Amino acid sequence: MATSGLIISLSLLLCIIPVRCFAKSCPPTSDVALFVFGDSLFDVGNNNYYLNPKIPFHFQANRLPYGQTFFNYPNGRYTDGRTIVDFIAEYANLPLALPYLHPAYQQCLDGANFASGGSGALFETNQGLVIDLKTQLKYFKNFAKLLKKRLGEDRARGFLSKAVYLISIGSNDYINRVTLDSSAYSSYSRDQYVDLVIGNLTSVIKEIHNEGGRKFGFLGLAPVGCVPLIKMRSNGTCCCNESEASVLAKLHNKALSGILKKLQKQLEGFKYSLANFYDLLTDLIHNPLKYGFKEGDVACCGSGPYRGMLTCGGILGRTNYELCKNSSEYVFFDSVHPSDRANEFFAQQMWIGHLNVAAPYNVKSLFNA
Repeated sequence: MATSGLIISLSLLLCIIPVRCFAKSCPPTSDVALFVFGDSLFDVGNNNYYLNPKIPFHFQANRLPYGQTFFNYPNGRYTDGRTIVDFIAEYANLPLALPYLHPAYQQCLDGANFASGGSGALFETNQGLVIDLKTQLKYFKNFAKLLKKRLGEDRARGFLSKAVYLISIGSNDYINRVTLDSSAYSSYSRDQYVDLVIGNLTSVIKEIHNEGGRKFGFLGLAPVGCVPLIKMRSNGTCCCNESEASVLAKLHNKALSGILKKLQKQLEGFKYSLANFYDLLTDLIHNPLKYGFKEGDVACCGSGPYRGMLTCGGILGRTNYELCKNSSEYVFFDSVHPSDRANEFFAQQMWIGHLNVAAPYNVKSLFNA
């Protein structure tokens, strides 16, 4: 991104997205704060301010047409408009969040977004290119430490216990396993690998709980083998739900459901919502017309079969990519990420979904608890 473009984007971002801080002049807009951890489904631009500029392949959505529909400029969100957590913030009467690493971010009583596109639960996943989950936890601990200094131990813990913690993580761990030829991934059996991912996530949950966190919302994994990127690599063969990537996602979701039930019994005050992203996205892919979409298989932006090559916006210097006329008609905006309209659908399901969609609570119930 050119320097002049960066300055323009930052100034626009500051005009559009309110910043809330500890000062009395900017009180929180909701009684409950929102803290966000995870990958590109939840990232609102942290990677724009984290990555080493010497690394040629940046995990950054900092080029048009990203951001084209809602913000009218690229801002680090991996979609044409808003992310799932943007919509949830709106439902909770919270402002759209600046990324935690944004130069203008101030410690906010509305919470913070630490998510990083391309990150995984494993430190090795895209190491050096993204903010891994443990580093996101470190940022949160820094936040909590400063909060306790400013508000006092008791008030800070009360604030943190009322907050909601949303987490989306794991897809990149499994995408790398099926796409990269590395002994670091192939030396483990399926079950062993899933155990590693779930184990890292569990330790982070416990650390957040130790700081005072009590209410957690999780986005389960999608049918990873059905996203255009992976589907293209498998030449679109039958039954993407039975591909290696989707099998790993199903194993992950089952293991995550089991560990959350255990944590509910083990950790004081622990409440959670687990969204069935797998079935929600599967239904959208196979039945787009049912939900008002026209295309469920092919991405709006990209190149190659299913527009599954991650070339949207000229990533990796590949400027020859296709762009659909109306992204709201597509479930996928690029080869991996949903469109703004699809993200709104998923956010609604997380917010008010019934038990077959979000269980044992939906996210709205967590905010009201």
